[in-house]
Amino acid sequence: MIADDHPLMRSGVAAVLSSNPRFAVVAEAEDGDSAVEQYQRWRPDVTLMDLQMPGLNGIEATSAIRRIDPEARIIILTTYGGDVQVARGLKAGATGYVLKNLARTVLGDYILSVHAGRRLLPPPVAASLANSFQLDALSKREIEVLRLVGEGNSNQRVADQLGLSEDTIKAHMKAILQKLDARDRTHAVTIAVRRGYWEN
Repeated sequence: MIADDHPLMRSGVAAVLSSNPRFAVVAEAEDGDSAVEQYQRWRPDVTLMDLQMPGLNGIEATSAIRRIDPEARIIILTTYGGDVQVARGLKAGATGYVLKNLARTVLGDYILSVHAGRRLLPPPVAASLANSFQLDALSKREIEVLRLVGEGNSNQRVADQLGLSEDTIKAHMKAILQKLDARDRTHAVTIAVRRGYWEN
């Protein structure tokens, strides 16, 4: 099954897979809710799941499908390679995580590997995840502060919005800069987006 909100992407992946006699696309879904429904109906051997979709996102849909069938084999197929997103996908129960810029000839090999029961991460994604273990993760509050800073708010405005003191926000920003090894606020926001703490 292919779950992706872009019709062109779905038809492109379906065309690539249909050209190989070992694969049959049994269902397509345009959002996360539909992915869960289609999974229940068709029980595909492997599901390709986009991360960013309307309704349930790919991680929520993966969790929902794994609750229905703990043996479900799901490959997240996405443009997001940040370590935080990879970790969330794997935690939700994805068996593989593949970037959309993957060569189309390799996609079939990945699907067969996952179908055979192997967990799969392409080298760049595995490297991103491995590197993240050497980095301190941001807390929920720190992510909240950094998002508001990224929207152009001053420390005082962030403090007002979160009901905290300006000194507390300054302390959070100091910790964030250290954790992300960032030069300044803008650099910290750029790093956080790249690592997948949130989407642009």
